[in-house]
Amino acid sequence: MSAGEGRLELRDVCVAFPSENGDTRVVDGCSFTLEPGKLSVMLGPSGCGKTTLINLIAGYQAPTSGTIALDGRAVTGPGADRLVVFQETALFPWMRVIDNVTFGPLSRGTLDAAGARERAATLLRKVGLDGFADRYPNQLSGGMQRRAELARAIINEPHLMLMDEPFRGLDAMTRELMQEHYLRLFEEQPRTNLFVTSELGEAIFLADHLLVMTHKPTRVKRVIDVDLPRPREFRMLTSPRFREIYEDALISLHEEGAKAFAGM
Repeated sequence: MSAGEGRLELRDVCVAFPSENGDTRVVDGCSFTLEPGKLSVMLGPSGCGKTTLINLIAGYQAPTSGTIALDGRAVTGPGADRLVVFQETALFPWMRVIDNVTFGPLSRGTLDAAGARERAATLLRKVGLDGFADRYPNQLSGGMQRRAELARAIINEPHLMLMDEPFRGLDAMTRELMQEHYLRLFEEQPRTNLFVTSELGEAIFLADHLLVMTHKPTRVKRVIDVDLPRPREFRMLTSPRFREIYEDALISLHEEGAKAFAGM
């Protein structure tokens, strides 16, 4: 991946689904830009449309109106320049970890067998899975499977990584370890990342920018810069600046969460 790749632009994106009472808008006039090499985190009320936006950017779904472009090229379907890590594990259960990780570059022909294995071994070592290359997914814990998926995603060198609540369901300690591995990989080789989470503390710890979304139909309510220095360390979670950002973002999230609750 070349420097400067990974600029994402959404302009006036709308998504509407037919219903008994006419079209129901899930996304309405959503616009934002992700700059190359930045880690942005999207937060918003449950069910507001965050996963819909991930599917739109990935090219799995087309907007009703508006435009989505990556590096100036319109997104019209899935592509190798975008890669999604979902909430549920997507490892092939019949393949060993090493074969899961090398699957992408080998199937696309971007690396030969030796090069793919060498790169995969390096990534597995960086995510703490050195010595687990020949295991099958069902022989790994949930956190280890998540780490293997990170390695499998990064080896493809997408311009844009889309992370749809990838640490959801993990226990607190495993989740913290996953955040550390994820940040270490990002900070070693920054690429554009859009990370969706419902955990505000996690969002601030990871992000360069927070995208706070409105209640359905969703659009960007606020963009909040997170000016904590990198590399990030967990002691920053007790810093005055972290608390300031947390309190500022929490007010906006609470406003939208109250709207979602009132509409239930």
